[in-house]
Amino acid sequence: MKHHKPYVPKDYAGKLAAAFIRSPLTIVLGIFLLSIGYLSLMIMPREENPQMVVSGSTVIVALPGASAKEVEKMIVQPLERKLKEVKGVEHIYGMAMDNVGIVNAAFFIGEEKEGSNLKIYDKIMQNANMFPAGAMDPIIKPLDIDVDIPIVSVAFYSDAKSMDKTELYDKVKELQHHINGLENVAVTELKGGSRHQFNVSVDLNKLSGYNLSMGQISSAIESLAYNVPATKNTTKDNEIVLLGVKNAIESAKDIGNIIIAQYMGSPIYLHQVADVENSYDIQNFKSATIAKRKSDGEFSKFQDQVTLTVSKLQGTNAVIIADEVKKELEKYKEYLKKDGINYVITRNDGERADEAVNELVYHLVLSIVIIAILLIFVLGWRESLIVTFTVPAILAITLFVAYLTGQTINRITLFAFLLSLGLLVDAAIIVIENIHRHYHSVESAHETPDELMIKATDEIGPPTNIATLAIIMTMVPMAFVGQMMGQFMKPIPANVPVSLIASLFVAYIFTPYLAVRMLKRPDHSKGEH
Repeated sequence: MKHHKPYVPKDYAGKLAAAFIRSPLTIVLGIFLLSIGYLSLMIMPREENPQMVVSGSTVIVALPGASAKEVEKMIVQPLERKLKEVKGVEHIYGMAMDNVGIVNAAFFIGEEKEGSNLKIYDKIMQNANMFPAGAMDPIIKPLDIDVDIPIVSVAFYSDAKSMDKTELYDKVKELQHHINGLENVAVTELKGGSRHQFNVSVDLNKLSGYNLSMGQISSAIESLAYNVPATKNTTKDNEIVLLGVKNAIESAKDIGNIIIAQYMGSPIYLHQVADVENSYDIQNFKSATIAKRKSDGEFSKFQDQVTLTVSKLQGTNAVIIADEVKKELEKYKEYLKKDGINYVITRNDGERADEAVNELVYHLVLSIVIIAILLIFVLGWRESLIVTFTVPAILAITLFVAYLTGQTINRITLFAFLLSLGLLVDAAIIVIENIHRHYHSVESAHETPDELMIKATDEIGPPTNIATLAIIMTMVPMAFVGQMMGQFMKPIPANVPVSLIASLFVAYIFTPYLAVRMLKRPDHSKGEH
């Protein structure tokens, strides 16, 4: 009996197949890959849309007493010229009004946020002398897209008619403090509602009667608005003596008793020329109302509401944070109800992100099932099962790499997976098809199953590698797309090449390993002469 030489693989495809076809570690590797993929899917931050790096700053400079034209000439124009010198600035928008100038500097999309804001700050500080005398210190407000766009909005309203405007605001403010303390919550803000305020309504006729001006009244009230510090001292016996001044203003009556001037040797009190009341901020014209839909389809009357908005830190899971906020609200539900306060969540990006991710995962599974059914008709159910297993393994590797590189799961990431799904099974289908051909070939009847698997995998290695590399090269240009579209589509060039490279390794390692155990070899002896 003539012995043939064992087949020696020439390509990496055959070498990988030879190394793993009988290795006990192959099954361990498969379980490990599926596990890290599942864990990555569970722990990766979920968002509806991908992270965008948008940076910019707003510079506000006040020049009291100046007209809009003067502000434009002395504040806005010099500031625009200086900010244009900053590297990375794409657009500058200036706005001049009476008493104040505002200049917005927008950086190119993708410019680093912290570095960009620092450049603006440095440029203004270096040229602080360009502002005229009387100009106040510039206020620099950086733009933060993560903080400025809330992920949760909650509208609070009261059914109790006795509750005044400020009481609802105060109750929600208490709750805001607790929600702000939650992990990964960046900023919480209250919109609508009214704050406590002492309102002084001056009678102009009485004012002229006492020969007083509004400036005198303002100065008298402002003089009491400062905090008086406590004084500490120590006695010989080392006892601490603390001297303090009681709050000068505790009620509307205290304000009414302020002496604003002397007239004919007698003091003139504020209550003699004005009405003082403890009320709400009447100068705030911003308000929000809410109406509920009744069972008959009609809306109830509009009620005052206070909206609490919650923003998250960059790169954190919107789903988890939104759930934490909901749990915290549930804790205080009874406490709020005692005062007749109800709430409704008007925005929940976490819920929307979770729905978007779950829907795309469902479509991903659906696509895998469709591929499996098609392969049953073309190659057979055993071959179809082998190819179907490779898809979750490839996606698992891609998800794990995405997690390590700090990406989030969003619509575009999952779209990248769906896009590459048809390409992922290419390598596995080519390998299994070549194995199938060799198994059913009479010429290969003398070869052992292991040899046949290694030879079949090795044969298709070079063309499959080149074809996969060619597809990867078509994705590379997308990584160089700039501006907003480049940022938005970034997950595609970041994930598709990874999944295609993973598809090669999975096809060369697992397809021969599973094929040698699952495929049945036809009996060629009956057809031989």
